[in-house]
Amino acid sequence: MFEVITDNDERGQVGIGTLIVFIAMVLVAAIAAGVLINTAGSLQSQASDTGSETQEAVANQIEVVHAVGYTGEHDSADHAESDEVGHLDLTVKKSAGSDVIDLTSATIQYTSETADATLSYADSDDWSDGDSTETSLDDFVDEEHDDVFATIEAGQSPADEGDSYAPNEEAQSLTNTDDRVIVRLDIDAIENGGDPDTNLGEGDSATVSITDQSGAQYTYGVTTPPTFTGKEVVTV
Repeated sequence: MFEVITDNDERGQVGIGTLIVFIAMVLVAAIAAGVLINTAGSLQSQASDTGSETQEAVANQIEVVHAVGYTGEHDSADHAESDEVGHLDLTVKKSAGSDVIDLTSATIQYTSETADATLSYADSDDWSDGDSTETSLDDFVDEEHDDVFATIEAGQSPADEGDSYAPNEEAQSLTNTDDRVIVRLDIDAIENGGDPDTNLGEGDSATVSITDQSGAQYTYGVTTPPTFTGKEVVTV
């Protein structure tokens, strides 16, 4: 049944062939193992990054704790009528467990029945006089700012239009849960868009969605009172 090899030379040649096949199989297995290890490492790194980003998107949250609108009675620029909101101030904080939120990297999506705008952070060049050390209340709303928002340290927000404040570094991020920053939107500029007949008036509503640097989004619904009755400041 089996051929008996009696020649020693022939027996050695068979052994070399088997050794070559064995070495080839080891090399193929090593290459395959290397590919699998590299792929597994890449997938692990990608999964770790995705998990971290997802955790940040879930944990990092901006909350609006107070929101007021200033009517045309308050705006010296006279852009808005007395029964319309000229600009909007949102007092924001970071939720518990959130990392530091960089407001300069945030974006705001403003949507109403008559306007839809994406706003980015306004640096000192976006202010009317370009002066970042002393700015009056109406410096931001005197100019048309339909694509940027301003941030103000909560303790510096003036009650009278003649007061001044500084848009400094304290208003650029939310580090602790007790930090408060005012986000100011030029509603008159956003709503008008070249059309003086559109604005945020009595009984109107809008949606403000704030997205931070990690992609976490907070949506706040703005609803103006049915009547302003000569008020300069209204809760929205």
